[in-house]
Amino acid sequence: MRSYPLYIGGKDVEGDGWVYTVSARSLLEDVFTSVSLKRTLEQEADPEALRHPYVVGRCAVAGDEEIDLSLDAAVAAVPAWTAVPLERRMRLGALFRRQLLRHQDEFLAMLVAEAHPIKLARWELSCLLQVFSEESCDWYRQRMCTEFEHGNRRLMVRRQPDGVVCLNPPQNAPAPSAALAVLALMAGNAVVVRAPRSIALSTMYVLRDLVVPLLDEVGAPPGVLNVVCGNPRQTLDRWLASPLVDDIFYIGGSQEGLRFQERCVAAGKKPILELAGNDGIVVWDDADVDAAAEAIAESFYGSGQICMVPNYVLAHPRVADRLLAEVTKQAAAIRPGYPDEEDVLLSPVRRSERFFDLLRQALDNGAELVCGGSRTELDGTPSDTGVFLQPTVVRVNGLSGARNLDIVRHETFFPLLPVVVPEEAADEEQIERFLDFVNTNEYGLRNSLWTRSESVIDTFVRRVVNGGLLKVNDSHIGFLPYLPSHGGTGLTGGVFGEANYPMLKTSHVQGVSIARGVRPRQAVFGD
Repeated sequence: MRSYPLYIGGKDVEGDGWVYTVSARSLLEDVFTSVSLKRTLEQEADPEALRHPYVVGRCAVAGDEEIDLSLDAAVAAVPAWTAVPLERRMRLGALFRRQLLRHQDEFLAMLVAEAHPIKLARWELSCLLQVFSEESCDWYRQRMCTEFEHGNRRLMVRRQPDGVVCLNPPQNAPAPSAALAVLALMAGNAVVVRAPRSIALSTMYVLRDLVVPLLDEVGAPPGVLNVVCGNPRQTLDRWLASPLVDDIFYIGGSQEGLRFQERCVAAGKKPILELAGNDGIVVWDDADVDAAAEAIAESFYGSGQICMVPNYVLAHPRVADRLLAEVTKQAAAIRPGYPDEEDVLLSPVRRSERFFDLLRQALDNGAELVCGGSRTELDGTPSDTGVFLQPTVVRVNGLSGARNLDIVRHETFFPLLPVVVPEEAADEEQIERFLDFVNTNEYGLRNSLWTRSESVIDTFVRRVVNGGLLKVNDSHIGFLPYLPSHGGTGLTGGVFGEANYPMLKTSHVQGVSIARGVRPRQAVFGD
């Protein structure tokens, strides 16, 4: 069993009690025993219960004193860390990538223990490997400092660290999100990370076991990285109230995130928001339907509980029937099971009432059920009590009223996919309607387009202004070097929303001029 105290100021620190992690497989095998074990241990550390094979780890819990201590440690580390040359700080990226590759089996096992299907755990690892790839790190480096020669002056446009950055990872992907703290460190910030109290183990593992050893290697001062496991409201409130905090990186739902943004601005903090998605895939009439359906099926991965999976499809009416038939075939191949089984892509959904409310609203307002719509057991058998949901597709006819349906207008976070089929129209009119629909989405994480037409591709690339990423004839959720892995506009990123490169988001632009033999009066008046 792994056991993690708090990590503050370069030291392990005792907390106020423990939270325990039981394996996801155990929750599917015997939910009563698993939950009882967790409750028993968190009330009193029974040595017998600690040895139970269902228990995989524990993390210490921070109170007010430890939260404040972590901020003190961070602010004390800022001057020395900011003074470290950028080139040395940049080494963290390559070192962390090598560390992930060296420990990838442990990393994947940790995610599987927290209910991530093994295939999706590998996909999450692929995200970090691209974020910290040589190409991506070189790109970050270029934007952190660019120099020009201009007459008798040496000019620089560079980015300087913001100071103390606090990071609040989400419950659905805590460890990969917490790993973004490395980018804030590379920018020259000191960082405090809150490991989610309900699912803290993988976050503590990544930061404590993989990142901390690298800090010594690059000569980072104690306190440059601090990791606490705490109650979300308590921790966020103390971050907001503290004069020591400069940025708060908040990952969560849109409504809560936008309210939090207002509190940040009022408290003089920079809010960095990573909120809900509601991504769209557009399929034009000349698309490779089989490949498009394969990308659309990514909607059901992790039971739709991933912010960057597709949430609606806009299908050209001339290809809609064929596309729906292929998507139905793809959906049928996505199955539930234990997370360590290779072919499993569905995750348990324990609060599914909202799924049925959304589905009912759509059907009551004219949408057609194409496939799915039921709970299912571990073996895929439909059931009224199953903890999985079938991949579900509904057809929505017509653009005009489509956004009156919540399943089209908002991210559902379920394996529930609306395919919107517009009315027939001439191609020139149709492309305008498609563009308007994409650009008026209240959210703006990712968009995808499937077409063989170079003119349609060019039109979408020039005119889609919504979202942080546009993919054309590609996996919707696949990661690539250089391109952002996160970030977006509208309800996805708040009023400051855009593609999110955490190294750039946690720093600010500064211009520098170093002159040689320049007379000030001449510079001003030209005399």
